[in-house]
Amino acid sequence: MQVNMHEAKTQLSALGKKVWEGEKVIIAKAGKPYLILSPYKETQEKRKPGGYERQIVISEDFDQTPEELIAAFEGSE
Repeated sequence: MQVNMHEAKTQLSALGKKVWEGEKVIIAKAGKPYLILSPYKETQEKRKPGGYERQIVISEDFDQTPEELIAAFEGSE
């Protein structure tokens, strides 16, 4: 559903209810989409970095690029 800015101001409560019921509400300015209303959701618990220790292995020669591969990318022979 798309409504203009003035209509959104006068019907904010009703539009908020529609958003919570799952309807997508876009607010337009001068006939063009300008904002999207979305329901407030509590943030999920904080992420803990890690969890893949000893499961990902990087080769010893990872940072060593063969000269022929560099030449191929650079377009030289």
